[in-house]
Amino acid sequence: MKNHQVNALHRGLSRRHFLTLTGACCGAITLGHCGAAAYADRRLPWPNQAQVKKLNDRPTLFINDEPVPPIAYMSYLGETPYYREIANLGIHLYCFPAYLGDRGINTNSGIGPFREGIWKGEDEYDFSSIEGDFEKILDADPEARVIIRLHMDPPAWWEAAYPEGCCHLPDGSTFRQSFSSPVWREATSKVFLDCLDWLQASPYARNLVGIHVAAGFTEEWFYHFRGAFYDENPARLQAFRDWLRQNYDGEVSALQSAWNAEHITFENALPADISGETREETWLPKEEHRARFDTLAFHTETMVDNIAWFCRLVKQQSNGRLLTGAFYGYHYFVTDNRRGHGALEQLLACPDLDYLSSPNVYNRVMGEDWSPMVAVASVQHHGKLWLAENDTRTFKTTPLKDRSSGIAPPGQYEDGVWIGPDNVEDSVTLLRKNTARMLAYGYGGWWFDMWGGWFSDPQMLSVLGSSLELGIENLTRRVPEMEKQIAVVVDETMSFQDASFGSLAEGILGNRYMLGKIGTSYDLLLRGDMSLLENAPYRFIWLLGFVDLQEAEQLVLQQCIKRGAHVLHTAFEDSVLHRPDQPDVKMDSTVRFTSSHFRALCREAGVHQYVDTDDVVYAGNGWLGIHSVEGGERLIQFPFAAKVSNAFTGAVLETDTRSIKLRIEPRSTLLLHIEPVWCNTA
Repeated sequence: MKNHQVNALHRGLSRRHFLTLTGACCGAITLGHCGAAAYADRRLPWPNQAQVKKLNDRPTLFINDEPVPPIAYMSYLGETPYYREIANLGIHLYCFPAYLGDRGINTNSGIGPFREGIWKGEDEYDFSSIEGDFEKILDADPEARVIIRLHMDPPAWWEAAYPEGCCHLPDGSTFRQSFSSPVWREATSKVFLDCLDWLQASPYARNLVGIHVAAGFTEEWFYHFRGAFYDENPARLQAFRDWLRQNYDGEVSALQSAWNAEHITFENALPADISGETREETWLPKEEHRARFDTLAFHTETMVDNIAWFCRLVKQQSNGRLLTGAFYGYHYFVTDNRRGHGALEQLLACPDLDYLSSPNVYNRVMGEDWSPMVAVASVQHHGKLWLAENDTRTFKTTPLKDRSSGIAPPGQYEDGVWIGPDNVEDSVTLLRKNTARMLAYGYGGWWFDMWGGWFSDPQMLSVLGSSLELGIENLTRRVPEMEKQIAVVVDETMSFQDASFGSLAEGILGNRYMLGKIGTSYDLLLRGDMSLLENAPYRFIWLLGFVDLQEAEQLVLQQCIKRGAHVLHTAFEDSVLHRPDQPDVKMDSTVRFTSSHFRALCREAGVHQYVDTDDVVYAGNGWLGIHSVEGGERLIQFPFAAKVSNAFTGAVLETDTRSIKLRIEPRSTLLLHIEPVWCNTA
């Protein structure tokens, strides 16, 4: 955008005047062939007010003061026919990507960009990619409400012109942006605000409801690196020293004591080597390796500080009208501490953030729980909405190379997790599993049709439509009798002590797959939320990957045990089971559990289990999902007398029962609608 155009926005010229001004200019910025004329008569409010508020004690999306099921659709290669299929289902919430830069999001695979970059030069922008995506969506759905995923990695020209804003590698070259550099953040903030100004003055403002702030590797606020991580930018060193001064309250003696180094000061402290060039299969005690721990804490908090910064800009620039969200906090799946996802607890305190997201974990096989990568119960407790990215492969999934030209590198995105099932039946089963988990755990998500056409089949579209219909019902549904009775508590900084850069941490967190097969559901909480355990109805509490306990944490657990809860404490190399009025049980060399063993431990604690099989179970909010590979007859038991219906067909199976026998088809997902039956026995 030329300087006079940007300034026109800041001077507050009328929207009509601005459209005329920009439409008259040639080159990098125009409003396209339709612009205001094509959509001047849209009946959506202008502007929208989108926010997340509590409804039935659950974070809920509101648009213009109306609760909305947070079910959306997104594609990297979206086309109007696919958008029309989604609109015909009644889904009117969409996401699409936009990029400041001109390079691909995955620096390891070498993928090309999905869109033309916006940031063409100093004060020069091209918004045609945003226009094109809006036009495709609005051609299909005039009622569309859109969240734009705006990726803020800089273009190649900027990296060449401003090396002081980039990562500095040992050989003197640069590599993408340095997240510690004020040069990068200040320049990007200006462009980011100019984009927001343009959007809010454009004819598409009435369809805009949010900005998903994105940056880094795969748009997910990961640090970019190939093999090893380096950033020798002096700005990072200064930021690290400033961080130390703040975290040690300016007391150099406290720093020296923690680092066990009398010569260290805030002026000469250096970050530890977290390049990953040297690895050991060992856990490093925090008290003996505090410099490393501090380096990784700074590393992760830097990322969170940037997310909060850009969310704040969105809220300020839109007068609080637009949603903000981001990918972050993948402590439950990404165990490589160099990626920068270890400060979720800090981000949850950000008042300007509305939602968080992750893809489902990537063990994408039939018969496994595809959990989120984050402690969702903590996200919800702090009032943030959780949105799953359901990038589920189907029988219509094709290689990227077949859907695009010049984006997919040779041999990339063609095998492994990029291949879907070979039939519609399995595809429907997996989509139903996604739906069941969202409902039972009380969150939403978007159906991510990555290359376009992945869901373009009547049977699969029917599942997407059901996710919306059942999601509407879920807005007001509350069944306290189905609250989770198991709490799994994780320490997101556990990986900081893993000298293998991930493999040891995965040895513990790999229990995530077993936890999907325990006959019921569980809440995943951050260690910082342990105080919630004291007055919660949890009968079984698992501290997963804790080495030591603080005094306050011990008091909370003692209170839980006193009220009858069982507590399993798994450290790095063994586990101990604590039970009320019984001796502790020490399990040497046990950090991984089988589903049958874990079900037995929970059964002893009085946890209600809906089935006693290795099926994947999702239970909560009046929903019971059972995903089975083997199939067969199942005895399903309920914690109360219930009316039981098939949620997908509406067929009533029982009107008043505490158990039911059903035959489940192999390779299928059953979703039951469970309503408590209250009898007047007077």
